[in-house]
Amino acid sequence: MNNYLKSDCNNCFGLCCVALPYAKSADFPFNKDGGEQCRNLCSDNHCNTHDQLSEKGFRGCVSYECFGAGQHVSQTIYDGGDWRNNSERAIEMFAVFPLVQQLHEMLWYLNQALSLRETQLFHSSLQKIYEETLKLTEKAPEVILKLDIVAHRSKVNVLLLKTSEVFREGLIRKSKKKRIKKGLDYLGADLKGADLQGVSFRGTLMIAANLSHADLRKADFIGADLRDADLSNANLTGAIFLTQSQMNSAKGNIHTKIPNFLEKPDHWLK
Repeated sequence: MNNYLKSDCNNCFGLCCVALPYAKSADFPFNKDGGEQCRNLCSDNHCNTHDQLSEKGFRGCVSYECFGAGQHVSQTIYDGGDWRNNSERAIEMFAVFPLVQQLHEMLWYLNQALSLRETQLFHSSLQKIYEETLKLTEKAPEVILKLDIVAHRSKVNVLLLKTSEVFREGLIRKSKKKRIKKGLDYLGADLKGADLQGVSFRGTLMIAANLSHADLRKADFIGADLRDADLSNANLTGAIFLTQSQMNSAKGNIHTKIPNFLEKPDHWLK
């Protein structure tokens, strides 16, 4: 997976810590409005509680991934100009950042789709929409702010759905027979040791589900909410459209098998 689609906090102006709002919840200990600087953000753009985020209630920060949008907005779109030095630029930058984050997320998925041999028959279509998406991230701020992100995402999604279908072909019919839960029923579901090869968990809430020892090979996880899901000893080899954010929000251990383009979070290894 391309490194420019992974967050690089050292080259970002702490944009996620300022631009994005959050509410007091299980993921955050207090409310913060969009454009308001988090009280933990230092003047050097580092977090003063980075090593204790989970312990201090910032689980949302642990699981967040900007897909490289932070450093792209900071260093490329705004040419290294910190938001602290210009109030008007700050307002604009905070509006641009979440839009670029969405585009980078699409690039992450498209990049994976392009790497699969199963997509060779429509590789040119994937490459075309990938390049189109990439060019959008290179536009001037005023152009990015006027983009119809929803319409573009819909175009991308057509190809991502097609990718999922051809990638899981042969397992789809089998997985439909095995699927024992639907929709919200995956919340806290006990699926320990279940054979879930090729199942589509697209957009599914799987919060606190027990998926330990489950066979999740070639499953589609795009948009799945894996917060506190137990993936200990699970096999996610070949799982499609998984993100580092999903891994960070889940539980696992050294025996959990994940795609090689992802990293096991530190809390899995303790």
